[in-house]
Amino acid sequence: MLIINAILLGIGLAMDAFSVSLANGLNEPHMKVKKMSKTSFVFGFFQCFMPLIGWLCVHTIIHYFKQFETFIPWIALILLGYIGGKMLIEGIRGDEEETAVLTKSTLLLQGIATSIDALSVGFTIANYNMVNAFITSFIIGIVTFAISFAGLHIGKKFGTKLSGRASILGGIILIAIGLEIFISAL
Repeated sequence: MLIINAILLGIGLAMDAFSVSLANGLNEPHMKVKKMSKTSFVFGFFQCFMPLIGWLCVHTIIHYFKQFETFIPWIALILLGYIGGKMLIEGIRGDEEETAVLTKSTLLLQGIATSIDALSVGFTIANYNMVNAFITSFIIGIVTFAISFAGLHIGKKFGTKLSGRASILGGIILIAIGLEIFISAL
């Protein structure tokens, strides 16, 4: 039952990473498999790491985390809005060459923004012992890796067909994800 719950949690948490991966694939349709793997790893890593941080907070510094929890949707909105807005503006201006490469700093921001809501999963697994919390988080990371890789692949296919409009569409997707995270938290 632990594994099934972890897989379902992973699928639910990975939807934001899937959408951002889709946007990244749209934006960079000629991305190599090695970069796709590294990108998916970043999303998987953060989706694995954040529930562990949440679990640790529940068992140590819960009162500090409760105050931070109200800022999670704002942080996701600001990070994804910034990245998506930048892509959108550059796509409208026609700066496709500049937006064609996913930088390490942008990927890091995307990884944090899409996984920050996974901190709250630490609360749902608070009754797990450390080993079960680690197993659950690890499975969430693996599921996120696979779903993100699929999103990149799908985005690449459509990115080639959309060519000049890929940055605009990718930017809109990222902004929409940030808004969705923010609105669903209200």
